[in-house]
Amino acid sequence: MQFDILKSRGARIILAAVLGLLFYFIDPLQLGRSSSMILSVAITMIVLWVTEALSMPVVALIPLFLFPLLKIQPIEEVSKAYANPVIFLFLGGFLLGRAIEKWELHRRIALGIIRMTGSSGDRIILGFILSTSFISLWLSNTATTMMMFPIALSVIQVLKQKERLGGDLGNFSIALMLAIAYASNLGGIGTIIGTPPNVAYVAYIEKEIPSIQIGFMNWMLLCLPLGLLLVLALYVVMVKWLYPNRIRSSQVMDAVIEEEWRALGQMTGSQKRVLWIFGITVLLWMGRVLINQWQSWFTLDDTIIALLGGFMLFVCPVHPSDKATDQQPDQHLLEWSDTEKLAWGILFLFGGGLALAGALEKAGLIAALGSWLAAYATGGFWLVLIITTISLFISEVMSNVAQVIVFAPVVTALATALQMDPLLLGIPMTLAASCAGMLPMGTPPNAIVFASGQLRLRHMLLVGGVMNIVSIILITLFSWFLLPLVLR
Repeated sequence: MQFDILKSRGARIILAAVLGLLFYFIDPLQLGRSSSMILSVAITMIVLWVTEALSMPVVALIPLFLFPLLKIQPIEEVSKAYANPVIFLFLGGFLLGRAIEKWELHRRIALGIIRMTGSSGDRIILGFILSTSFISLWLSNTATTMMMFPIALSVIQVLKQKERLGGDLGNFSIALMLAIAYASNLGGIGTIIGTPPNVAYVAYIEKEIPSIQIGFMNWMLLCLPLGLLLVLALYVVMVKWLYPNRIRSSQVMDAVIEEEWRALGQMTGSQKRVLWIFGITVLLWMGRVLINQWQSWFTLDDTIIALLGGFMLFVCPVHPSDKATDQQPDQHLLEWSDTEKLAWGILFLFGGGLALAGALEKAGLIAALGSWLAAYATGGFWLVLIITTISLFISEVMSNVAQVIVFAPVVTALATALQMDPLLLGIPMTLAASCAGMLPMGTPPNAIVFASGQLRLRHMLLVGGVMNIVSIILITLFSWFLLPLVLR
């Protein structure tokens, strides 16, 4: 039976509002007026996002006017979420990607990747998954996705130009976009520095319980094999099951790729300048910890580095041989007019997600969930499974770093009360926080690839839902059976 009425955008908006009001007036969780009101807004926004009743960035603007109207938070406080440093990290990354696209450097990189992996759709996706997950071990998942995003888009453009290619290019595009986001998230769990939640949890547990020291190599012994299994499962789920592309390699296609590579010729002066700025930005991302330890004059973080790289693109002049001949030639690698093509909506989307998460945290809803767990928990394997599941699905709508900061004391106290090793609950909670894949606001990489226009929310919900289940099972099994052996 089909519910045709839900095809109407107006009906979906009404459904979201009704569900939100029901949660407020019925108050099934007995939260009280203030907390129930915040939960009501959260339910409304999530339903609007999931049903695509409105554009996702438009829904993300709701806290800006509704929170002040309902006296949940003043607008001065709500608006801080829309100026969060991670949003400017996005902006800097988008500027780098725009310059790479403008000067067609992405096409050169894309053709180079295809030449190495072969022109088979499956091998291209596998190549992106493995390279992205490896880079994510050492860079933040956000920085890794920003690096791979314009390259993946270019690969899609190159293959779409080949009419003789055959196969399903739509499925290929969906799988490749999701591959770089999920591989960045899943690969990053393999090292302590690979994703911010890992750093946040290790910093917390070593401060609160000095007797526990988590070694870098010990973490890798447990989480690197887990990350590898997860990214291989990602490949099977997308390429062999949900979105098979059936793009086969052929001598004709290989010859066409080689011909196009030769046609690119030598790199232009401006391409080299963009590549230099991009390379320096990546090196700073990789070495910022060492740089900060080596000197005390300034402190670098990912956002500062991204904005510095983007700023230099506006400052660095175009190479004399590449200047346009029209009446208003570009004088710099990027001009402000180039920013018209940036995915500005994603910046609002992430800001709205942060505003909503901040309100939920301030209302004590996360702490209340921890108290509820403590009241009914009995310890053992099933508790690890429950903690992993709750952590993963909460991170779909909440900043995973903020979630780990809030949940780390909860699960530590819970483990202590049950006389369990705190790491047995804390590490699966932390790993699960990096595996959210169903919603764009779940992790920054999800938001970045959603901005590509190559996929819809239903694609992310499908693949993300399956990978969430796979992640929950593998994280729980690894944590219960291997964690005591590795971190003894």
